[in-house]
Amino acid sequence: MDILDLFKKGGPAMWPLLVLSILSLSVIFERLWFWLRILSQEKEIVNRILDAARDNWEVAAEVAKRATDQPIGRFLYAPLSFPKSDAETFRLALESTAEDELAGMRRGEKLLEAVIALAPLLGLLGTVLGLIHSLRSIRIGDLGTESTAGVTTGIGESLISTATGLIVAIISLAFYRLFQGFVVNQVKIFRKAGNEMELLYRQSPPDFSNRTSAIARESLPENITPPPPRKPGKNRFPEPPQPPNVPN
Repeated sequence: MDILDLFKKGGPAMWPLLVLSILSLSVIFERLWFWLRILSQEKEIVNRILDAARDNWEVAAEVAKRATDQPIGRFLYAPLSFPKSDAETFRLALESTAEDELAGMRRGEKLLEAVIALAPLLGLLGTVLGLIHSLRSIRIGDLGTESTAGVTTGIGESLISTATGLIVAIISLAFYRLFQGFVVNQVKIFRKAGNEMELLYRQSPPDFSNRTSAIARESLPENITPPPPRKPGKNRFPEPPQPPNVPN
């Protein structure tokens, strides 16, 4: 018996189960590719940024900026993107970015939860409809005769939808738990990397004033030069003329 034949014998409930299985597989493959990219590069990115931060914060900011295609790179670059910040701002930038990145990592979980809940119910619905169709053709006088053999066959075929729904739900649940484990592990990695970054900041706060002034100079047009620095104590405006002394 091939798959197409089983699908036809499963009844009308097989169509929504097919849709749910396609949605579940699309989420599973997308999340697997997402986590494969993260887990293969994350540790290297964290080590490079933290090593650079121990020597030069500007270099660390550039390294983190180049790694913003990864969640951990965006997380560590967020507090370094401010030209001036104190310890409280540094910590708040880490916390808010971590919340956004972790929420993005949970994308697709709601769909998997819906598939896990709906697939067994649709399978049971298909079985009940199949049983109703099979038992409707039974007559009291046919009990115990060979004419009821087709009824038992129909009951067996109606269980196909239940088995299909359970298979879809089990596969979705397995990957759902796997992805949840990855997210929990990311929470630990983010917390550890953020604590180390904040500790380095408190030991030697970065000074991005030179970088800020260089960026401001680069943003000026080519034919405009920045004004020379003012000398301390010199008034920008001329003194008003003093009235002449009028003899009494």
